[in-house]
Amino acid sequence: MASQALTTSQARLNASYRNLTLWTLQGWIAMFFVAAGYAKLAEPMDTLTQLMRWPALVSTELVRGLGVAEVVLAVLMLAPLVSWKHGRPLLVVAAAGLLGLETVMLGVHALGMDVGPAITNAILIAMTAPVLWFRAREAR
Repeated sequence: MASQALTTSQARLNASYRNLTLWTLQGWIAMFFVAAGYAKLAEPMDTLTQLMRWPALVSTELVRGLGVAEVVLAVLMLAPLVSWKHGRPLLVVAAAGLLGLETVMLGVHALGMDVGPAITNAILIAMTAPVLWFRAREAR
């Protein structure tokens, strides 16, 4: 089986599809984390502990700080919309930060037997990892 080289137009089309896919994932990730961060900032702790078990085990300040971090990282996922030159490194940092956060929270939810949030974090990891991988390769 011989390997075929892509023509210039095929390579450009593939890059266009990849870029569209990555922007779609970035938008979904940003929307999720803006909503999750806002909930951690605005909801009473009683409500958060009913939704998830871990907020009852940590301080209110940690929960609120995590909400701020989620909102900031979510906004940075869309930083290239403002400036591609300066926004791309911020996007890579945000994707790395969110991937780390998602991984830790997957462990926290799995150990706490919160099945729904654990599955959600696994899906978020599957969405964020390709964004980090491909955007970091573009930044070089």
